[in-house]
Amino acid sequence: MTSSAPTARTRVIREPQRAVYDRDLINAILDEGFVCHIGFVVDGQPYAIPTSYGRVGDNLYVHGSAASRMLKQLGATVPICVTVTLVDGLAIARSVFNHSMNYRSVVILGAAVLIDQPDEKLVALRSLSERLVPGRWEQSRPPNDQELKATSILRVPLTECSAKVRTGPPEDNPEDLALDVWAGVIPLNLVPGGPIPDPQLRPGIAVPDNVTNWRPKR
Repeated sequence: MTSSAPTARTRVIREPQRAVYDRDLINAILDEGFVCHIGFVVDGQPYAIPTSYGRVGDNLYVHGSAASRMLKQLGATVPICVTVTLVDGLAIARSVFNHSMNYRSVVILGAAVLIDQPDEKLVALRSLSERLVPGRWEQSRPPNDQELKATSILRVPLTECSAKVRTGPPEDNPEDLALDVWAGVIPLNLVPGGPIPDPQLRPGIAVPDNVTNWRPKR
């Protein structure tokens, strides 16, 4: 396992015992999530935009329309904050004040770089596709030149990041432990349902095994 030394900006201050700087665990959290929130400021107005992402090595990739205001701003190397959060359970305490959640989260700070090279664009788009359903890239039509031109890809280096993790039961005050109130954890898991075919799907096309057997990565 490799450690990522925290910077002054990524060092966890509140509940520091929950901080994780191990890059393997940070990568694992990123690889399990589907949605990140990108925070940035334009003309003094803060925004936090949810979007999908993919990871390749030490870089995070996000994509969208070339006309996107967010991507245009971030392509100009605007400072950003990227967060990914996975909720694993509800920690229900004896007191309302001590209710909490079990979670794993990653915060990435830095500046996004707009990608112009078609080859790297394809690498990024493949990472996004494979993140959703492994093996889907080879089953689908690849992007054509017009689609590549209409798509902006941003690379966010994972050079300044940290994670925070909470596990275990609720943390009640000692004087509340004798209360006749149930306390514990309600686990939360992402559970896939059965595939629903597109109404316009041609007859006779079978559901591929990687769709039928899709399970969340953990």
